[in-house]
Amino acid sequence: MKRLTAASSSPALPARRRLERLPAAIALYSGLTILILSVLNLPGARDYVGIDNDDVMRLVQVRDLLAGQSWFDLMQYRLGLPGGTLMHWSRIIDLPIAALIKMFSLALPSERAEALALLVWPFFLVIPLMTAVAVAARRIGDTAVMHIALMLAAVFVVTGNRFLPGAIDHHNVQLVLVATIAACLLDPARRAGSFALAGFASALAIAIGAETTPLIAVVCVVVALLWALEGARSRTAARAFSLSLLLSISALFLATVPPEHYRLVTCDSLSIGYYAIIAAGAGALFVATLLPARLGLAGRSAALVTIGALVLLAALAVAPQCLQNPLNELDPLLQTMWLDGVLEAQSFLRWLEVEPASFGGFYAVPVFALAVCLFRVIRGDDVRSHAILLALLLISFVIALVQVRGAAFANLLAILPVALLIADLRHNSNAEPDNIGAGFFFVVVTLISVPSVWILSGVFIVEGTMGISNRMRSLVASGPASGTDAGAACETLQSLAQLNDLPAGTVVAPSDYGADILRITPHRVLSGPYHRNQGGMLTELHIGLAEPAEAAAFLRGSKSTILAFCPTNIQTEKIAKMKPDGLYAALEAGRVPDYLQPLPQDPQSGLTIYRVVLP
Repeated sequence: MKRLTAASSSPALPARRRLERLPAAIALYSGLTILILSVLNLPGARDYVGIDNDDVMRLVQVRDLLAGQSWFDLMQYRLGLPGGTLMHWSRIIDLPIAALIKMFSLALPSERAEALALLVWPFFLVIPLMTAVAVAARRIGDTAVMHIALMLAAVFVVTGNRFLPGAIDHHNVQLVLVATIAACLLDPARRAGSFALAGFASALAIAIGAETTPLIAVVCVVVALLWALEGARSRTAARAFSLSLLLSISALFLATVPPEHYRLVTCDSLSIGYYAIIAAGAGALFVATLLPARLGLAGRSAALVTIGALVLLAALAVAPQCLQNPLNELDPLLQTMWLDGVLEAQSFLRWLEVEPASFGGFYAVPVFALAVCLFRVIRGDDVRSHAILLALLLISFVIALVQVRGAAFANLLAILPVALLIADLRHNSNAEPDNIGAGFFFVVVTLISVPSVWILSGVFIVEGTMGISNRMRSLVASGPASGTDAGAACETLQSLAQLNDLPAGTVVAPSDYGADILRITPHRVLSGPYHRNQGGMLTELHIGLAEPAEAAAFLRGSKSTILAFCPTNIQTEKIAKMKPDGLYAALEAGRVPDYLQPLPQDPQSGLTIYRVVLP
């Protein structure tokens, strides 16, 4: 396959003209992407908050900050057992959202100010994402590569859920940071400014969410290897990266971690554990770059081995527990009753089992991109750039194999190598217009480089081959469809708003309802879908599993005053089937204990609300 480079495709363009094209392209694709998102999502929107529980919970946390809760106080006092639940979400994300709400509230009522802020924030993040993709693509190819990468990025944003109106969780910011890091590492001139920005973005990614820790570890290894292999050419870059990382992580640690928690090791957020490991590695790399140049490759390699040993010793001494998945310490009952039902936390094997139609949309393009990078490296084609992309893609793909949520990072990074390949194939096809094979190959590669194409194909294949047989089995098992609804919805805001008719208290409800109850009512809620709320979630499960007389003791101990029961909730159904003599099974069968007083039920809702009356 013929390799196309910026130099061979067209006469060299003045740097000034290139810079003029870059901002224009970023503005064009960012504007079109935001416009398409608006047209597709705003007309039929029923709520201004994202559909994810984390979006709702983020808004609750932002509201608490605006109401005067301390910057360093991440306790969610209305969640979990008495005393509350210490959340692990960074205030770094709360700050811009709170600032937008505060600014818009100067001219709008509070609810409209919230709605506008939750619209602006994810849309705004499209711009830095497109900027990073454009810069990265321009650094590995020509203008055509940049435009193809921006088109793929636009499809990625529009067909995903991270930049939708109301999506205020931290994952969209993490995607922007990962794209920025990739663009910085791909700087062919190894400029200090690019690598200093990469160091800052890496520190920010860790401070915002620990799920990027493996990726950032690989970024550090990439920078260290560049210095070891290239010597003087990458010395300034490595020095800038390590110093920036060290200073940034130190500043973020002091700015976000409460002083009383300086010695507390947590593995799901920035703490002394991650700080000590990162500081040790970054500081050691900075010192190593000051070593005499005459040491050569052997000396630099020895220095890297020493740095690796130092980082490993720091990890084992300060935070050995953080070398595993934090969810490994989850209670087995929660693993079965909660985490096994959280699709984004499933492994690739579990996803293939429960969602085979969409499997290719998460994993196919990263595998293709990995193959492209490996092929380029073997051919000796811009080895440094493709080796960097290979490393970043590989760790992102490995993370995605463990938890499918990591596939978003892998699909984002895959844009760069496949955009370069598509540009090459386009050039070859245009150069040989009579070669049908070249044109066909170009079209096929373009299509298989889009995750949503894999999803649509998977849906067509799976539904097409299984739909008829499933329909026949359904008819044999239960007869013709009656056309009646399975039951009125319980989780709508209108259903949960019934809780406002009761005095403020503690609500027992399925964990999926927790964030919405906190958002629209003044109540506390026992259970919410967060791993730090194990006590509250376990108590809610035990209330449903226990026999009615025993359940009263759990209700009394948790100081619960309200029980919101939905017989069609998936978790509630599992509890009722697991313990046929338990409280939830009894309520499902219409056997209501004396200590539960039902309130009049909304005919439009399947939710039954009970007042807990205990002596």
